[in-house]
Amino acid sequence: MSTELEYSATLTGASFMFYEFKQVISLRLSGFSEQDIRKKVLSENLFQYQINASLKRSLPSVLRRARILDEMLCQMVLEQSLEAGKLINLYAIMKTDRLFFEFMNEVVREKLESNHYLLEKKDLNLYFVSKAEQDTGVAGWTEQTVTKLKNVIQRILLESGILKDKQTGELSRILMDDQLKQHLIHIGDVAYVRAMGE
Repeated sequence: MSTELEYSATLTGASFMFYEFKQVISLRLSGFSEQDIRKKVLSENLFQYQINASLKRSLPSVLRRARILDEMLCQMVLEQSLEAGKLINLYAIMKTDRLFFEFMNEVVREKLESNHYLLEKKDLNLYFVSKAEQDTGVAGWTEQTVTKLKNVIQRILLESGILKDKQTGELSRILMDDQLKQHLIHIGDVAYVRAMGE
């Protein structure tokens, strides 16, 4: 469970990044070590970024996400449908980012369970206010950092298919592949399946 993780604002430099995630998973399955992947991505600009600083800022997050996946989940990212791959990326983001996991679990899951398919600005605001009350680290973040995190959270929800439209805030239920769902339950991660609204 992500609760051992500290709250962090690293998500500001690392959004959904599904393309980058797939690249790293592919290299990992080809037998590259994490160090070799890092070198290859940086030397060949595999993520096709214009600015090297962006690459250096986002690569650690992508590597962290790839690191928590077992062999089967890695295979599924490359071999299953695009939707399944995106859900595995969403799962990896939740596994490596406590703030995002708790948002999914405390806000998104509750809305989907009560058939309330609307994510409003106030939901994000209230979430960050409550986290700032619970944690001095979060309380110390600048307004700019919090605003950026809110935007990144919305973008991740949009790219994963949970948020239909950023303007209206309309949420939609994901359809998780049964093989993926069973595997996540089998490895003890039912809390993440529930957080995605399944």
